[in-house]
Amino acid sequence: MTDIVHVENLVKRYDDLIALDHFNLNIAPGEIFGLLGPNGSGKTTSINCILQLLAYDKGAIELFGEPMTPARYDLKRRIGVVPQQVAVFDELTVRENIDYFCSLYVNDRKRRRALVDEAIDFVGLGDFAKFRPGKLSGGLARRLNIACGIAHKPELIFFDEPTVAVDPQSRNAILEGICRLRDEGATVVYTSHYMEEVEQICSRIMIMDGGRVLAQGTNDELKRMIQMGERVTVEVGAVELATVERLRALEHVLSVELSGGELICTCEASPHNLVDILDTLRAADVALGRVWSEPPTLNDVFLEITGRELRD
Repeated sequence: MTDIVHVENLVKRYDDLIALDHFNLNIAPGEIFGLLGPNGSGKTTSINCILQLLAYDKGAIELFGEPMTPARYDLKRRIGVVPQQVAVFDELTVRENIDYFCSLYVNDRKRRRALVDEAIDFVGLGDFAKFRPGKLSGGLARRLNIACGIAHKPELIFFDEPTVAVDPQSRNAILEGICRLRDEGATVVYTSHYMEEVEQICSRIMIMDGGRVLAQGTNDELKRMIQMGERVTVEVGAVELATVERLRALEHVLSVELSGGELICTCEASPHNLVDILDTLRAADVALGRVWSEPPTLNDVFLEITGRELRD
């Protein structure tokens, strides 16, 4: 099966700065592909190069199995882009905005009218079709942004942090809509800093930094790449420092933190972690409350792979 997106050895330089360093990417049809990285990692640069909005120094890009160039308008018509910032015209109504963006790809007015109606229904803006964007809530404006990007029925859609600053109901509606697009045959490239969203909807995930691919695979495959197997949390009474040190000395324990009456033990994968921790605490006569164990999250993977230092 031909990849929808194929990027090979892409290099992009800004003077002495290497924004993309032999970057490779392959996305199969029907995927929701998560593209993750810290600020400045090269995500936006890679997308802009793929869309031919930005010139690059070296490499090859193919979309739908064909070479992508700035003049390949036939391929560009098959692509949709939903930017992070809401990019619509304040002077136009919801319907007029969607119709305008759809007209960039579809000339036939009758067909375009049907596509606009379908896009309005898809994002649930039927009651707001005559509203101007300034009258919409943040969540509704985001949904308008999505409708403008998908009205022409693109086969490949780029979503750049589409749920920033929206309420949980709007976020859930947006994620469900993206999954429906996938079910209807679209391939999606999804960027976000909300790791739980990526875990929820993405079939494969890439983590990049410094313009390079650091790791990629399914959610489970990425979690198996890191040392952490689980996090055991125990509500405790008073704990002596010697007891904490005994916990740290346990075979599969990576770290121990005591904060606000909670003892948090990060461990390698082992069936004995919980038993060993509780036996150590009971032997020290520590009063125990609730106990729970959590597997590693994508956020844990992201921080271990890219580091914990603050980024601009």
